[in-house]
Order: sequence, then structure tokens, then C-alpha cells
Amino acid sequence: MDKENPRDGDFELVTLRNGARAVRHLGHGEVMHPSIGPWQEALRLYVDQPRLAERLRQPGPPLVILDVGLGAATNAVAALTRARELGAERRRTLELISLEVDLAPLRLALADPVGFLFLQPFREAAEALMRHGFWEGEGLRWRLLQGNAVSLLEAELPRADLVFFDPFSPASNPEMWTEAVLSRVRSCCREDGEGALLMTYSAATPTRVTLLLAGFYVGAGVSTGTKGETTLAATRLEALEAPLGARWLERWSRSSSRAPHGAPLTPEVEARLSAHPQWRSR
Repeated sequence: MDKENPRDGDFELVTLRNGARAVRHLGHGEVMHPSIGPWQEALRLYVDQPRLAERLRQPGPPLVILDVGLGAATNAVAALTRARELGAERRRTLELISLEVDLAPLRLALADPVGFLFLQPFREAAEALMRHGFWEGEGLRWRLLQGNAVSLLEAELPRADLVFFDPFSPASNPEMWTEAVLSRVRSCCREDGEGALLMTYSAATPTRVTLLLAGFYVGAGVSTGTKGETTLAATRLEALEAPLGARWLERWSRSSSRAPHGAPLTPEVEARLSAHPQWRSR
């Protein structure tokens, strides 16, 4: 085994230009969290953007995160870390439900404690998750559903307050980005209270079109390294700080990438998008 780039199944560890370690898929070559490194991207995009700490300070029922694409567990552990840091300030249980088809990335990351130092405080939790599919401690619950996420999303899941949508890209993993799948994700979201937020790294026009067709309100998300924007979707328009508006709709009407992922652009699709309540609400 290569000491610099150890491999496990379809994955290998690589070193990014900034020195951070990351996981790369050997087939299509895509790197998990390639821009600013796994930990910083996880904190900025998935944990701090939805103000997880603030949510956990408010008393209420368990806060549920649907983690679509566990990978090397970076996003999940970032959420668990932020929750644990709150100590006595935390007033709610955090419940994580992670979906993953292949645990090789997590095994690789755990085998490189120096490169993935941020995982070490939850090493025992991650190992228990892989062995038993469940870990619990100190008001934290973490469950693993292993298998094809498309099928897993058909199961009855607790309603999510937050969705970490982090599969491989539409080019590498097209089945995960279709309207059918995102509609199922939408049906897993909480409707009461503040509703739910979905965070994803993709700011591509087809991604935003598909999220809109799936029933989300959609806005611009924070930047991460080389990405000037990401995407934030919500079940309620008022939850978005920078919702897409007339300018985006006008650009979409002239774009060469107007179709949703995995489907052609049809008059019916155009009509549905144009009639989305996001534009009427604005």
C-alpha cells in the first residue's frame, strides 16, 4: 500500500495544495471537499451557515440533521463538535442520520489520524457507528443508514431541521440530483416551526432549477474557497437571506443550462418553474 496515498476499495487519500488531506474517488477522480479542505468547508458551509449553535441553544425537541453522503464523516463530526463545544449552553438533543453506501472513505480517514485530526475526538463514535450503525452520548445521537441513498430516502425518516446534501457531483453521481430524489428529500423536511434548511456545495443553474421544481425555495449560500457561491434551500422563503429573484430568473431564461438535472427542458418544466411561489412572494 502506498504510504502517501493509501487506498481502500474505490477510494484513496490525497494531499491538497494547502496541505490538507482529503479523500478521492479512484473512478471519476472527484475529491471530497476540494476547495479549502474538509474541515473548514464543513464548518463554514454546513454548520455555521445555518447557525447550528444558535439553534441548539434554544430549548425544544431534538434537532434532526439528515446527512446525505456521510463520506469521511467530516460534516457529521463538525456538527457533533459544535454541539459538544456548547456544553451546558446546549438545550436540545442533536440527532444525526447519515446515509452512505460505502464506508471506505471513513475507514481511510480514521486510519490517518494526523491528516484527519478533527475526527479524533469522535473516533470511538465513528467506529461504533460502523460496527453497530448507532452511537449515543451526552445528548448526541448518531445513526447510520447504509445502502443506496435513493432507496434509503424512501424509508420513513424523522423530519429533518437541517439537510447536509453532499453527494458526489451531478456529473459523477447523477442519480442523486434528480427531481425525484430531491422531492423525496423535501418530503423528509420539517414543516412546522422554522421549517428546514438544505445546504449544498453546488451553485450550478441545473441544481437550483431542480431544487425549485422539488418544492424548495432557493437562495445563494456562502462562498467556500474557489466557489464564489454555494446554494441554500429552504421550506420557507423567509429563512433565506439571499433568495433568488427576478435577476436570476431573467438570467435563467437566457441560459444554455436551463434544464433540471436528469431531465429535458420541456414547456411544462418552464411553466412550473415560472409559476414557482418564490417569484410571486417577491
